[in-house]
Amino acid sequence: MRIAPALFVVLWSTGFIGAKLGLPYAEPFTFLTLRMAIVAVLLATIGFAQHAPWPKDRTSVRQIGLAGLLVHGGYLGGVYAAIYHGLSAGLVALIVGLQPVLTAISAGLWFKEDVSSRQWVGLGLGLVGVALVVAGKVDMAGVSSAGLALAVLALISISAGTLFQKRYCQAMDFRTGGAIQYAATGIVLGLLAGVSETMHVEWSGAFMFALAWLCLVLSVGAVSVLFFLIKRGEAAQVSSLFYLTPPVTALMAWVAFGEPLTILIFLGMAVAALGVALVIRKAPPQSGPVD
Repeated sequence: MRIAPALFVVLWSTGFIGAKLGLPYAEPFTFLTLRMAIVAVLLATIGFAQHAPWPKDRTSVRQIGLAGLLVHGGYLGGVYAAIYHGLSAGLVALIVGLQPVLTAISAGLWFKEDVSSRQWVGLGLGLVGVALVVAGKVDMAGVSSAGLALAVLALISISAGTLFQKRYCQAMDFRTGGAIQYAATGIVLGLLAGVSETMHVEWSGAFMFALAWLCLVLSVGAVSVLFFLIKRGEAAQVSSLFYLTPPVTALMAWVAFGEPLTILIFLGMAVAALGVALVIRKAPPQSGPVD
């Protein structure tokens, strides 16, 4: 499916717009708990209706659940909570923007994936592009150690989750495995919400729209495409697509909220796109020996 990378970037980028719409009406862990619970029920219902295969042993269930906790709980929980604890969205985006580099290094150590010099250049350019896009939105005022720790947790979680998913969950059916992942994540985030938040929700039209969008478009649509890409591609190539999220999000924020687009943002978009192109471009085939 050649359109999968572009489809993933567009769908994933809408998540930040949905979060901005919904977070004023619910605290972060409460918001995410509702999202996880709804998607878990939805995917389980689809799985039963379509007779999708469930994991055959407890080890597989634990591995699938752990991957979900890393990709959904650690990453989303860390990002939402970091912003809630005072970090600007730009600074959080810059920190989690290190994810492709961290994933590439880890994949080389764990999977022995060979990252070429061209790809390393692309990863570096992608990071520069992200920095240019968010440069005007990075605000160091109100930075706290808790907020920084949560952003770093999100970075480590999405990187580790991507690799763990590729290593241990290749045979996972997204319908049933996804139900397990979202259920496990919802339980953990629900416990965190219970001890750290009021769990009050203002059920406005904007909140319900944001929740429905994040459940259907992000948690079902974007994540299913992400898992497809993880299964089919190298970790460094898949992770490099995250570099395109801030530029696409900036365009969406301009349309949805009237946030300004600057020359620096356009430059960052171009640099990030060039970086991703270098990472995902297939190396030319080696010519065989001449007889």
